[in-house]
Amino acid sequence: QVQLVESGGGLVQSGGSLILSCRASGSIFSNKPMGWYRQAPGKQREFVAYIGTGIPVSTNYVDAVKGRFIISRDDAQGAAYLEMKNLKPEDTAVYYCNSGPRNMGYLPGPDWGQGTTVTVSS
Repeated sequence: QVQLVESGGGLVQSGGSLILSCRASGSIFSNKPMGWYRQAPGKQREFVAYIGTGIPVSTNYVDAVKGRFIISRDDAQGAAYLEMKNLKPEDTAVYYCNSGPRNMGYLPGPDWGQGTTVTVSS
């Protein structure tokens, strides 16, 4: 089982930027793809971004964040990141880190972090 801890959320104005971090422990981080998901108030949790393993590393994004969000990983640190730019009010959600997603992120793995809240004001 993997333990995941997210951080970096906060309140930001529309057009602003944030970087979310996910620290993993309890498993061999470099062997697992990682994903970011989000759940907005009153909505279901949705896929946001995926990063695979190996070189070259594969990534995938939901259409709504393409060109604005970048997912990355640092295997030496056991960490994954989500750099978010040009944030919009509709990006407001609790963001979750996930270990071992499949199908380029559309099928999340079993391990989740506790989430970090991102609020974008208009």
